[in-house]
Amino acid sequence: MWIKICGITSLEAAQTCAEAGVDAVGFVFAESRRRVTVIEAANIIKHLPSGLKKVGVFVNEPEYKVAWIKDYLDLDLLQFHGVESPSYCSRFSGRAIKAFRADPERGYCDIKGYRGKIMACLIDSYLPGRPGGTGEPWDWESFKPFQADLIPCWLIAAGGLTPANVYQALQTIRPDGVDVSSGVEKAGEKDAGLIKDFVNEVRRWEANGKA
Repeated sequence: MWIKICGITSLEAAQTCAEAGVDAVGFVFAESRRRVTVIEAANIIKHLPSGLKKVGVFVNEPEYKVAWIKDYLDLDLLQFHGVESPSYCSRFSGRAIKAFRADPERGYCDIKGYRGKIMACLIDSYLPGRPGGTGEPWDWESFKPFQADLIPCWLIAAGGLTPANVYQALQTIRPDGVDVSSGVEKAGEKDAGLIKDFVNEVRRWEANGKA
């Protein structure tokens, strides 16, 4: 199970993720209280182990800017939370993660158009006026009828995950990966104990035979 901790703003938090066995860390370059500058991200990334994947999170940025940040920071993956089109995403071949809002009333109708254009589909909570990072859980059961539309893309579950509920989320929709930010924070900062608890719960699910 692929685990990403998003909204990294300090070297201490990133190193905690690496020590906990996380697969990837996310740096937010969009409007957010967790936003970092390119220089801040660079100063963190240079101290991280090479095996830890670095993900840039963007919302409706011009392609040239995303490409420049990707190259400057040597980002492994690019996560898009805006209205980026399939053709936009396809220009970042093999690196694009496209976020979609958990919105069963629309039947997740946008997803099919991205098939073959992205590496992974991330399903996040939906609140009007918010592109992501709501910290609110969503109805995982409601997504199950639409999962076949994702093949061959990875499915990443996000939105309101915590150490207390990630096992249930995995058991319900059995994604390929999970992405968490506020669910491993205390007072708005990443918490080492919660990060370790989150990873342990994911590994517990795996150890139980995913049954």
